Amino acid sequence: MSRTGSCLCGAVSFEVAKDIAETGACHCGMCRKWSGGVFLGVEVPGDQLSISGAENLTTYSSSPWAERSFCKTCGSSMWYRVTAPGPHHNAHHIGFGTFDTQDGVTLTGEIYIDKKPAGYTFAEKTHQMTEAEVMAMFGGAEG
Repeated sequence: MSRTGSCLCGAVSFEVAKDIAETGACHCGMCRKWSGGVFLGVEVPGDQLSISGAENLTTYSSSPWAERSFCKTCGSSMWYRVTAPGPHHNAHHIGFGTFDTQDGVTLTGEIYIDKKPAGYTFAEKTHQMTEAEVMAMFGGAEG
């Protein structure tokens, strides 16, 4: 089952060819500033993503291992894409709220759990990774 989504104004839309069953939360400072709070994302391999209106995207290289894309018309945060070589290369972490439907998707993980502000907690028990564990996953790249 594929899923579709778009930015707020509809200038950028996408379709994910694979079924989406889970989402994850990132608590790092960049994601909080970029999304205005916790970033809920869905990891999608680049070859499973079709984009319409890509000319309406602006991309910002936010770290040595990732870039973030947003709609240059309405400013919606769309995804970050892993640019570092390795098993996660070209994976897109698409903002969960940009999907047209969120039915049947479960929160399964949280990263940068040691950076999470004290003001909120998720009720779900998730797989959790610290900043050091995430950096090790990307080969020690600095975030």
